[in-house]
Amino acid sequence: MNVFVFYAPVLFKSMGFGNNASLMSALITSVVNFFATLVSIATVDKYGRRTLFLEGGLQMLLCQFVMTVSIASKFGTSGNPGELPLWFSMLVVIAMCVYIAGFAWSWGPLGWLVPSEIFPLEIRSAAQSITVAVNMIFTFCIAQVFTTMLCNLKFGLFIFFAVCVVGMSIFIYKFLPETKGVPIEEMTIVWKNHPRWSRYFVQKDLSCEMGKI
Repeated sequence: MNVFVFYAPVLFKSMGFGNNASLMSALITSVVNFFATLVSIATVDKYGRRTLFLEGGLQMLLCQFVMTVSIASKFGTSGNPGELPLWFSMLVVIAMCVYIAGFAWSWGPLGWLVPSEIFPLEIRSAAQSITVAVNMIFTFCIAQVFTTMLCNLKFGLFIFFAVCVVGMSIFIYKFLPETKGVPIEEMTIVWKNHPRWSRYFVQKDLSCEMGKI
């Protein structure tokens, strides 16, 4: 998300906004982000968390592909494209807005919602604190290395983050249980019924039984 926002002022400047490029990019991306978040609020309890995660991941991946091909064809490895045509800027800006929309109704808000739902009450406070800390640490790391990665990878930067999106989506598909409509008090049952995590509860239950004997 931050990578796309970092590119926005340059793209808007190439479209003729001049000194207002940063203002217009912030305005348009914020408006798209706001309305897409409303979509998440309206649909998250209808379609479920996993559905929005996977749809958002696919949408972001496709937009990253469009961004990669477009920027690679125009910038190449030199990083100096000269004057950008209007159609090119429009294509990249549209892809960027669709990417932001996909993020804003899936990974953006659900990255905060799901960690608040998936943990049992006994560990909820500590686990939620850890997830927030990890989120902030990696956000800080991305901000620190973005410029270096951009200078060295150029359009390959989008390929790097596309691989991240693929890994994230696979993780959701294989490991995250659906929490739609599940009371917090019953989350332990959801974990026990999950095909991946149920084995750990079986081992725990066996250990408890052996201890009683």
